[in-house]
Amino acid sequence: MRSALTAPLTAFAAIVVLAACGTTEAPVPEQAPSAGTASATAAAVTVTDSRGKEVKLDRPATRVVSLEWGETEMLAGLGVMPVGAADVKGFATWDTAVTLDASVKDVGTRQEPSVDSISALQPDLVLMESDDSALIAQLEKFVPVIVAKGSDATDNLKRMRDDLNMIATAVGKTDVATKQLADFDAAMADAKQKIAAAGGAGKPFIMADGWKQGSTISVRLFGKGSLVSDVAGLLGLKNAWTGKVDEAWGLGTTDVEGLSVLKDKDTRFFYNASDGEDVFTDGLQDNAIWKSLPFVEQKQVTKLPNGIWTFGGPLSCRQFADVLVKAYTA
Repeated sequence: MRSALTAPLTAFAAIVVLAACGTTEAPVPEQAPSAGTASATAAAVTVTDSRGKEVKLDRPATRVVSLEWGETEMLAGLGVMPVGAADVKGFATWDTAVTLDASVKDVGTRQEPSVDSISALQPDLVLMESDDSALIAQLEKFVPVIVAKGSDATDNLKRMRDDLNMIATAVGKTDVATKQLADFDAAMADAKQKIAAAGGAGKPFIMADGWKQGSTISVRLFGKGSLVSDVAGLLGLKNAWTGKVDEAWGLGTTDVEGLSVLKDKDTRFFYNASDGEDVFTDGLQDNAIWKSLPFVEQKQVTKLPNGIWTFGGPLSCRQFADVLVKAYTA
């Protein structure tokens, strides 16, 4: 579980950096970008990515490689199946909002994708989140690169919309993005109404995941500014975690003792353990501190269904909202 849980970035030393970190492969010779299968009459498009760089395409991209799961979900959700993606197997475990075709080639890990594997697919666009300038420079020798922001704890819902619309423009699917976001807004309004009707408006919640090293269990909290916290806030709920979080992702770390500050008996605890390593059920069942926590005593602990990616796009966010509605209206 640790490799998935420790991405994306946080400002805490305990959390491993999983943004793409380049490759040790030999530089790929420059080559003309592939035109893909789009019609030669398709209109050119220009997008400005998170670097502030204008990326110009002769036509909407059709052969796209995605190097991070959030962008992979957004791309496939728009109806453009990537020709290649990083860690395809991991994506299938942690993100069920979309299903990748068997034809999607694995191009290596999200930490260190294979430039040679990417080049062999002759893409006309690469999507990524990394600020690794060396990797970007290698890729841009043979293919346009769009760098998404991935997270912004000052307004992650707006950032998600911006990333989706940027990708949609690059692949000629702005109409699909518009409908997807309209459906998202409608679903959030409906979910908020259901939670309010059940008396859940303003109730405190916690969202976390965790991992075990030796006998030590670490807990990662999704604090204010994280994407799932923003979704819950949109539904009228209140994040109960007020501890330190990083500025990009809204994530913080603590241990079991650190959860003892959560004393409100109305707090509900949600957690993610999609790969089967459930430290909260299997690692803390005999822990006296854990068993004394109000949300444990009140049996208000909910494991998310496997495959809800907490750093995804509108489709994953709707999955998470469905879990909240079910918990507060049961």
